[in-house]
Amino acid sequence: MSLSLDDHWIWDSWYAHDGDRWHGFFLKAPKSLGDPELRHFNVSVGHAVSDDLTTWEHLGTCHAPAPQPAWDDYTTWTGSVIRGDDGLWHLFYTGTTRAEQGLYQRIGHATSSDLHSWQRVGDGQCLDLTGPNAAHYEADFAQSVWHDRAMRDPWVMRDPDGDGWLMYFTARAPGIAEPNAGGAIGFATSPDLMTWTLQPPVFTGGYGQLEVPQVFSQNGRWYCLFCTAAEHFSKAQAEATEGGPVTGNHYLVADDPRGPWRIAPGFFDGALPCRRYAARIVETTEGLRILGFSDRPDGDFVGRILDPEPVHTEADGTLRVVPAPAAE
Repeated sequence: MSLSLDDHWIWDSWYAHDGDRWHGFFLKAPKSLGDPELRHFNVSVGHAVSDDLTTWEHLGTCHAPAPQPAWDDYTTWTGSVIRGDDGLWHLFYTGTTRAEQGLYQRIGHATSSDLHSWQRVGDGQCLDLTGPNAAHYEADFAQSVWHDRAMRDPWVMRDPDGDGWLMYFTARAPGIAEPNAGGAIGFATSPDLMTWTLQPPVFTGGYGQLEVPQVFSQNGRWYCLFCTAAEHFSKAQAEATEGGPVTGNHYLVADDPRGPWRIAPGFFDGALPCRRYAARIVETTEGLRILGFSDRPDGDFVGRILDPEPVHTEADGTLRVVPAPAAE
């Protein structure tokens, strides 16, 4: 029983555990749109709960674009949820505004005591590509050869080396001749989850987009999971990947969450056409599990979250998905 809705497409998702149950958050859009490509600008955030990451109870919409005019009145896209020292749950998410035709992405912040009723902190916006470190990013859409000014998919975690917090996000670096070599993992720091300082990216290169980053540690190593598409491999990365480019989920490896990061060999979880995209790896009592949405395994967009599959960590530190047995 995967996480799916009869009348909505589901795609990017993220997860939190409250000590008793799993909470899944996901982007959704009505199938009545007809064309799944229209889903991105007709989006809201759904919420479901589960005891086992397989059987889900859908609780409905928990976050959506703000009334106009607002910095996030067009979209509320992918993010992450974490519990703060104040006992509140904190949602960090991507927002865009209709006034800019959704071309500029920024990062927002909301809080909740119950993981469902989210209230924006102030107007919600907590980080933009401004200030002295903005020069390390492609901060102006006019400079871009892409369809947007990338600043999205925030992943927030405690700083393992201090009392503060770290944020990673999808971005691009400026001044790189090959567009597919300019994808970046952006970075910001905070002492309290409320005030954020933009820092230089922790990684640049390999791909034009490193979407939906997730940073976690396992067996003394740090991993940064991300997703990308076959058409977004740099020339050098395509040549270095055995079997050639695919679409799906891969990862960076480091000895420290601030880097330096390096691209893991091969490709972790990909296929053509894509089977699973925008994956997350969660730690359960049975070990690591990977979840992501079913993209276009047979050509048509599916839009549901696949059941979790085990992830093993090999002796050399590489990650390996253990596929679920085929249904009889």
